[in-house]
Amino acid sequence: MKVDFENLSSKIKALLYDYMKIETFTGTANERLVEDFFVKHFENIPYFKEHPDYWGLYKIEGDVFDRSVCWAMVKGSENPENAVVLIHHYDVVGIEDFKTLKDYAFSPDLLAEELLNNQEMLNQEAREDLLSGDYIFGKGGCDMKAGGSIQYSLLEEYSKTLDLPGTVIVISVPDEENLSAGMRGAAVLLSELKKSHGLNYKLMINSEPHQRKNPEKGIYSLGSVGKLLPFVYVRGYMSHAGKAFEGLNPDNIMAEIIRRTELNMDLSDAFGNECSPPPTWLNVKDSKALYDVSMPLSAFGCLSVLTLTSTPSEILEKIKSICEESFDKIIKEMNASYLEFRRRRGEKEESLPWEVCVNTFSDLMNEAEASCGDRFKELYQDKFNEVKEKFHKGEYSIIDSNFKLVEFLLELVEDTRPRIIYGLVPPYYPCTSNIEYEKTDEKIRRLTDVLNEFTTKEFNQLYDREYFFTGISDLSYVSLSDPETVRHSIEKSMPLFGELYDIPFEEIHDISMPMINIGPWGKDFHKLTERVLREDTLVRTPRILNHAIEFILDQPKN
Repeated sequence: MKVDFENLSSKIKALLYDYMKIETFTGTANERLVEDFFVKHFENIPYFKEHPDYWGLYKIEGDVFDRSVCWAMVKGSENPENAVVLIHHYDVVGIEDFKTLKDYAFSPDLLAEELLNNQEMLNQEAREDLLSGDYIFGKGGCDMKAGGSIQYSLLEEYSKTLDLPGTVIVISVPDEENLSAGMRGAAVLLSELKKSHGLNYKLMINSEPHQRKNPEKGIYSLGSVGKLLPFVYVRGYMSHAGKAFEGLNPDNIMAEIIRRTELNMDLSDAFGNECSPPPTWLNVKDSKALYDVSMPLSAFGCLSVLTLTSTPSEILEKIKSICEESFDKIIKEMNASYLEFRRRRGEKEESLPWEVCVNTFSDLMNEAEASCGDRFKELYQDKFNEVKEKFHKGEYSIIDSNFKLVEFLLELVEDTRPRIIYGLVPPYYPCTSNIEYEKTDEKIRRLTDVLNEFTTKEFNQLYDREYFFTGISDLSYVSLSDPETVRHSIEKSMPLFGELYDIPFEEIHDISMPMINIGPWGKDFHKLTERVLREDTLVRTPRILNHAIEFILDQPKN
């Protein structure tokens, strides 16, 4: 394949600077601004003028902001059924930490000038990188519009060639930093393209930036870490603070659960020398909105658990055990304190009435239905519709929405004893990798070796490989072997699954393909000092991507 690399660098830079100007804050209607940018770019390319059905905007069904997936495809003259898919996301996180430099956040050259005048805002490494001129600073440049600009530019080059030995598709999506609505929609689109064009997907390439442990070595990721958000809801028993033993403070139990799970390596997966970061709590609160002298009725929160091999069922089983152990420990501690309290008052020994009670969300649903009978489905649907409406209006977060449904079900059951309810909050990211593909596909098994031969020869640089990109990415929605089992596990554990949040498991299974992340070297994602290596963006990464595509589509360079 002939690619004009001499002129490609300037095209990538110009496209990147224009791409970065679009303030596509995640979870906002601003993400749609990319759609005009995308259309204006591709409608002027001769190939896409001639093939208007090879590109466009694909509406994400039911999306609250009416966002679309942007896609474009170039079909080769030989073996057009063999396809490589390139993906990137275009949403960016906020700029709160830019302080007085917010006006320059999306303009790399202006931001660099301002940072030179405000070097006290930078740590030593960022200051050295700024002074070197080797990096492009700016919000969204690194994460990940640099990767997107490379992909767009390469696709335009492929549209000019007559010897493309297959099909190349570029997919750009919103919402990766939030709930991945874009990639979930893209899975449906890719399933439709597979059927309508008879495609055989050979490889998906993401171009998220990579971080280096060794400045002399890049990293290829052959998969992506999974992510679950288990939730825990503790219903206590309310009492006046002066009569604390007459109640059960849910904050006490929640604190014990947090202590047993925060950074708990027993909840961390390992594969070879790779290890998922241990869990951390992202949201914890109790039900008290105003001060009074009673203890709260409930406490609730959710924690992030990253996985390499564990299934949702396996993680939830561990959460259940921790909840039971925590509940039991707190009851024993309360009884010990109560015994000492009564001894000091000269009263006879007596135990508190509390018992361990831990239920799944599915258990609670069944209990509420048994309590309400025929009225249950209508009552629950009405509440779900109310929560859904407030979520779409921005009055409830996804986490608030989850707990409103749990609380509603608890109000329907007659049993008022303290208990713990656990389950899952969206989003869910399956863990994916090439581990199984490498056993059956020689090209996938050889891919990183072939790329290292190329980078050694061209740039005198090697790349390490890892099976899991631990930064969480849209590659989670690229491959799935058992959609029915995973759907069942998620469906029964996640209150919001279905109408408010869904995953196209069947479509993901349909498009399942090997994957790799090939992106430029970047630093300080999501920060004021976010930056991407200029040479990687403009020179190295485009060539590596091109070489990977050539190899997979059967025409690697000699």
